[in-house]
Parts: sequence; structure tokens; C-alpha cells
Amino acid sequence: MRALSLLYHDVIAEDDRIGVASGFPGGAAGSYKLERGRFAQHLAALAAAAPAARRATVHDLREISGPAPVMLTFDDGGASAHPLVSALIESAGWRAHFLITTDFIGQRGFVTRADVRALATRGHVIGSHSCSHLTGMSARPLARLVEEWRRSVDVLEDVLGEPVRTASVPFGAFSHRVAAAAAAAGITALFTSEPTDRCRQVEGCRVIGRYAVRSDTPAAVVAAFAAGARGVRVRQLVLWNLKKVAKAVSGDAYAALRRVVYR
Repeated sequence: MRALSLLYHDVIAEDDRIGVASGFPGGAAGSYKLERGRFAQHLAALAAAAPAARRATVHDLREISGPAPVMLTFDDGGASAHPLVSALIESAGWRAHFLITTDFIGQRGFVTRADVRALATRGHVIGSHSCSHLTGMSARPLARLVEEWRRSVDVLEDVLGEPVRTASVPFGAFSHRVAAAAAAAGITALFTSEPTDRCRQVEGCRVIGRYAVRSDTPAAVVAAFAAGARGVRVRQLVLWNLKKVAKAVSGDAYAALRRVVYR
């Protein structure tokens, strides 16, 4: 099965230069926050590249021939999810996935319980982004991972009054153990940060890759992703694999250097 998913985070006002109004603060987090005008340009470009018949959520996935369906995802649960982002997406005739870090619900810069309910009522898919935004999930013990997924799913199910079966991995720290823990918590669709359109099954959980969108990503590039253009997809895959090797070789030094660079 194939699915072409785009990984967004927050959308901010043009005068919110450091992005404190939505999502996690800081330089690294800020590199994924799009100004509202740029996000509107993305939606216009995506509408042209992905006709209505290709706009999908995890509920629509099935084995089909032809171009891969296109899905929009938003990690963290920043306050811009509703009503700003949801209204813009809905005006384009689309529905998205909002993956919520549940320990931060109701805190400054993050969605409230009422926001989460409103998003679900409007047809968007609500899922978990862990409960604590745990770092280094791929190296954590299985019991800790199961606790992260189960606690976050329990919170969201309490808010919505319905099952929650979708999630995404914080920091892209995916491993077989992360997927197995998600499956143990009842999650059946797990988004990663690996730039691929190939889906696979791990312990009964469908693992779905995503193409990351940063604050400076041009609208033409996201349109090329959605259109299935090979060049932009291969470029991001190569860079992703280089970073993966750097993280494996340098360990904590990579994270420390990243913090210095963004500071």
C-alpha cells in the first residue's frame, strides 16, 4: 500500500516571529512553524496537485492502483490547530490528522479539550503524539513506550468519547519496538518521519512515512511531493538517511550540536 503524507506542525501569524503562540517554543521547533500566508499558498498549490479524489485520511486507505492518496498531518497539538488551521484546510475541501501531545492540552500555546472535540466534530482525525513528547523513543524500554501510548490514548478517548487508533512518533525516533508498543495500546496507524510513500505492517500496526515541511519550504515543493515527483522525494530521503547515520554515530552529541545551531 502507498500513501503520500505531509508532516506539518504549527501555523503562526506573520508578526509572531518566534512562534510562541502555538506549539513548542525554541529555535528547532520554530524551524517547522509556517506563517499563515505561506500555509495558504501551500494549500492552493496542493489543491492543484492533488485533486479531491486523492485527498484522504487513514480511514480512506485501501489497496488502490494509480497515484497514491495524499494526507495532511499536524504534530504536537499547537493552538493554531483550531480554528486557524482547521478553517483553512476545510475551505480547501480537505480534512487532516491532528496528533496531540496530551500532557500539554490546555497549556499556553496548545489546544484545549474543547478544541480537540471541535476538530473531531468537524471531521478531522485525532491521534496521539505521545503524552510527554518523549525524546529518543526508539531506545526506550518497551514498558515505557506502552505507558506513553496508552496514557495519551486514554486521555484522548476520554475527551472524545470514542476510540483513538492513530498516532505519530515524536522526533521521528521510530523503531520496531515503538510500533509494537503502539499496537499494544490499540493504535492501528502510526505516522513516522521517514520520507517514503510505502506503508508497511508492524505487529498489526500500519506504519506510514511522511515528508516533512519546514517554515521555508516553498509551495512548489509540497505540490511536487503531492504530485509524486521523484526528485524532491529522493532528495529528502537522502538527507534523512544522512541525518540518521549522524545521529547513530554521534549519539547525544548530535542533539547538543542541533541545540547550539538553532540557538
